[in-house]
Amino acid sequence: QVQLVESGGGLVQPGGSLRLSCAASGFALDYYSIGWFRQAPGKEREGVSCISSSDGSTYYADSVKGRFTISRDNAKNMVYLQMNSLEPEDTAVYYCAAGRVIRTTWAFRNFYDYWGQGTQVTVSS
Repeated sequence: QVQLVESGGGLVQPGGSLRLSCAASGFALDYYSIGWFRQAPGKEREGVSCISSSDGSTYYADSVKGRFTISRDNAKNMVYLQMNSLEPEDTAVYYCAAGRVIRTTWAFRNFYDYWGQGTQVTVSS
């Protein structure tokens, strides 16, 4: 049974950092790519980043490039999202998702098969 569990969210001041974790079970990370999405109140869920199952290529939304870093630990079946220089606009529920995606589809939620329950990130002073 495929399961994704996010953790690491919380309240942080602007300019601060958080590291989100996504624990995957029921599959290996070389089978499904893992994406991070976020959804703020009243807004659509948007793709933030993705790490490819095949070669570990990484992809980022323009809004987080240079601030967020996605990585994975295949031995632990974990994916991480290191978020630095956080801004109030980064406030959202963050979800990890598993899917068979490629460079041109990673940011579209419909291409993902499995989702975690989400973790809240709040950036506020």
